[in-house]
Amino acid sequence: MELTVRVLCRPHLAAGFGLAGLPVTRANDGAAAATELKKLATERDLGVVLIDDALYRALPAELKARFDREALPLIEPFPSPAWDEAGEAEAYVLEILRQAIGYRVRPR
Repeated sequence: MELTVRVLCRPHLAAGFGLAGLPVTRANDGAAAATELKKLATERDLGVVLIDDALYRALPAELKARFDREALPLIEPFPSPAWDEAGEAEAYVLEILRQAIGYRVRPR
């Protein structure tokens, strides 16, 4: 039997997973995620559900415990992107701009 992977995430993250070829189920909050997760769990070929950690944290404790006791599907949270953090990539781009135009560009 071949098992599948599904992604359960908030709508603004769905496009990236869809572009990667993974089937995506969208949920806006923990209540919707719990409902969708219960539906997904009825799929016989489902092996892994990758779930946005913000949604996972909002799931009821008894639902998490239920999936912890079951072998399949494996429920695996993934970290949400941090959109407000400026990282090394931004510093790198700013340095390239400084070298190209001879002026230091200030980030927002």
